[in-house]
Amino acid sequence: MSVEAFALPLATPLETAAGRIEEREGFLFAARGGTGEATPLPGWTESLAACERALRDADEKERWSAALAACEGAPAARHAVSQACLDARARAADRPLYRELGGERECERVPVNATVGDADVEGTLSAVETAVHAGFETVKVKVGARAVAADADRLDAVRSAYPRLELRADANAAWDEAEARAFLDATSGLDLAYVEQPVPGVDALARLTSVGPVAADESVVDAGVDACLDAGVAAVVLKPMALGGLDRARDAAFAALDAGVTPVVSNTVDAAYARSGAVHLAASLPDPAPAGLATGGRFARDLVPDATPVRNGYIAVPRGNGHAIGGSAGE
Repeated sequence: MSVEAFALPLATPLETAAGRIEEREGFLFAARGGTGEATPLPGWTESLAACERALRDADEKERWSAALAACEGAPAARHAVSQACLDARARAADRPLYRELGGERECERVPVNATVGDADVEGTLSAVETAVHAGFETVKVKVGARAVAADADRLDAVRSAYPRLELRADANAAWDEAEARAFLDATSGLDLAYVEQPVPGVDALARLTSVGPVAADESVVDAGVDACLDAGVAAVVLKPMALGGLDRARDAAFAALDAGVTPVVSNTVDAAYARSGAVHLAASLPDPAPAGLATGGRFARDLVPDATPVRNGYIAVPRGNGHAIGGSAGE
């Protein structure tokens, strides 16, 4: 087993509630021919130092079960160990990672959404036009940075220009309940797929589900997927790094499917190995919803170049055994 640190510069800084992030730091965990990635993100996972401690502890274990147990309470670390285990087993069985996860059908590619940041109406339309011309059929528009009415106008303009586009909005818990209700009311005729995490807290989400379609993102990590399903959300956004691994994210996805709720695979601006794993996770699901995985372009430099390129609104599932990118760390 081995633990290798990395630091990757972002093409543009990432603004989070915990502050500005200009590079993504993490670790590759390699064992028995498999590789996994741990890329902690403040506010979503354990700290970088706590992640390293958990991985160093796991590195001393002889069995996968003991290595995984060493990472309890450190979701990014557990993600790395779990992914390495799945990758090693898939390679040994000569099959792709999505098959090792339990995927029952052949899958060559998964659909992904484009993300449009905050801008005025003109800027939003321009960004959506670029995404549509690139082949995206689903676009997520970031909202919450300006007045509710102004954000509603942005979505109205997009819907008028692109009546068949699958359209999502993401507020990143920026609103209180009154603001969220106002936005849901104002956009009720726009056929939005959902508004992602309009308010903080699963109880507040539950009170909004009668107003319009809402999705849980942060609340999946904070309260658990079962609480979000009980709240009546339309979709759950699943970020394997924050949930403690591909295996746990897949369990959450099937809990959602069993409840008639859409699981949407996403990521926490992860590097190449974790993004590849998330693509395999989406590929392992029946009829996966467009995933939030078109984030490779956020990196100025990655662990593996062009590991999950987006073409015409899809990412091809990496071909080969295991996660099928870059070989195994240490090879």
